[in-house]
Amino acid sequence: MDAADPGWARQDTVARALGRAAAAIGLTTDVFRPRDAGPPIEAINRVVRLHAAFTGPDERFARPPGYGNAVWSGLFDTAYTVAGDYLRQGEALWFIAAQSPLMPALCVRADRVATFVRPVTTRMVGAGGYGGVNLGDSRTLLRSWPVSILATERPARTEAALPGDAGLAVWSVLLPPLRDLVLEPADLLVDDLGRRAVVASAELTTLGWRLVAHQAVP
Repeated sequence: MDAADPGWARQDTVARALGRAAAAIGLTTDVFRPRDAGPPIEAINRVVRLHAAFTGPDERFARPPGYGNAVWSGLFDTAYTVAGDYLRQGEALWFIAAQSPLMPALCVRADRVATFVRPVTTRMVGAGGYGGVNLGDSRTLLRSWPVSILATERPARTEAALPGDAGLAVWSVLLPPLRDLVLEPADLLVDDLGRRAVVASAELTTLGWRLVAHQAVP
C-alpha cells in the first residue's frame, strides 16, 4: 500500500463506511486467521471481533444465495481482515476469498469441515521383477478445515459404465489459499460426515483453491 496514493485513502474511507453499516445491521462476528495446518477455528487464531452482515452477490440484502451457490458478499470493516480469514457468526462460517479495493469482501460459505491427507506409497519389488505399490501411512496436510463442498450436476462414470450404474458423486470443493502448501491430484479428503473423496484436479486461483473431487465408494 502506498500511503501517498489518494486512492488508498479512499479505500480506508470505504472500509470504515462498511464497518459503520455493519454495526447498524450486522451481528457480532469472530475473525480467525489460520497460523498452520491445524484447525483454524481455535481461540489462539482469533484476531478480532467485529460486526458483519452477509448477503447474496447482488449486495441488495433481498435474499440469500440460492441452492448450489456458496458465494456471498460480506459487509464489515475490511481494514481488520485479509483474504483467507475465517468469519464465524453463530454457527455459520465463511472464509474471505477476496478483498478487492473499494468493494465489499467476497466470501464463501463453509458448510463442511474436512481433513486432507496425502498417501505415502512405497514401491515393493518381488521375485522375477514383479512389483506393486504398498499404501503406507498417509501424511496429514490440513486438519479440520472448514470448506465448501457442493455436488456437481454430472456424476463421474465408473470404469465399468454399466447401464444401471449411477456413477460416482463429483464434488466442487472451495477453500482459501494456503501458506506453503500445494494441494495435488490424488490427495484424499474426509469430511465431518465421514465421507471420503479423492482429489481429481486442484486449481489455485486468485480466490483460493478450487478442487474437483470424486467421492469414494464405501
